[in-house]
Amino acid sequence: MPRIRNPRRGSMQFWPRKRAKKLASRIRSWTGKNTKILGFAGYKVGMTHLIITDNKPTSITKGEEIQMPVTILECPPIKIASILLYKKTAYGLKPSGQIHAEKLDKELAKKISLPKKQPKNADTTNIADVRLLAYTQPKTTTIGKKKPELIELGIGGKVEEKLKYAQSILGKEIPINDVFTAGQFVDLTAVTKGKGTQGPVKRFGVNIRVHKSEKTKRGPGSLGPWHGHRTYRVAHAGQTGYQQRTEHNKHIIKISGNPEEIQKKAGFSRYGLVKNQYILIKGSVAGAKKRIITLTEPRRTVSNEAKEPPIIVYTQQ
Repeated sequence: MPRIRNPRRGSMQFWPRKRAKKLASRIRSWTGKNTKILGFAGYKVGMTHLIITDNKPTSITKGEEIQMPVTILECPPIKIASILLYKKTAYGLKPSGQIHAEKLDKELAKKISLPKKQPKNADTTNIADVRLLAYTQPKTTTIGKKKPELIELGIGGKVEEKLKYAQSILGKEIPINDVFTAGQFVDLTAVTKGKGTQGPVKRFGVNIRVHKSEKTKRGPGSLGPWHGHRTYRVAHAGQTGYQQRTEHNKHIIKISGNPEEIQKKAGFSRYGLVKNQYILIKGSVAGAKKRIITLTEPRRTVSNEAKEPPIIVYTQQ
């Protein structure tokens, strides 16, 4: 029987591989031309499957009914806590001011220290960027959590338009259908499932050596030269999972405010009942159940996928 060989797993692009600092993902760049919020956040419920009519232009099953695995994300409305003003310096964008909303939920005090009074008007001249500080409302879900998550969201358009738009929605609730529509593509950023300390076989997929090998079977064959520069990294044991990762161009199949369409009688395993708006994402999504998932406008374009959502024939319950 021929020996089975696999390519190594685990990109060396991500280094060091250590645990994420927090569950809420940090987005470092925002892309978008329209003056609107460029991101949102939801909680991972679980997976199910649909029977759809395939509408992908290049598919060999176009027009036929096929099965599609989807991930359910519950997306309660987010609230805008404050406006963040940035100025341009020689070292990049730096915060220059903040405008708080007049009324904030008491649950937000579990996360940050709330201001006792509104500070003086922030200087809005010579600003280079405007962003929003939003927080989720897990108290409206059944995940058993009241402490909200804080996320920083970008806005598209010119700086003057950003500031005017941010002032118009300050302190208001924003639903998911005001940000994204069914059929479009999004980038998903989340913290993956944590697996603790694992060896190089599970962590990087190195081959298990033959039974006559010296010292160990489940380790790398060579650690590199002892002298001189080591030009590459060697797979070792260490932290596996619980790291922030981004998946590009995930297809939104459906956005709905009627959770009864997908609801299970006893609720979803390890999650509970869905009470708010939800979205269906094609394929799997990183992270464990109840984990916060950040959705953003896509950074890369997709040409061979359908621009419209497929017709759903059947939804598993």
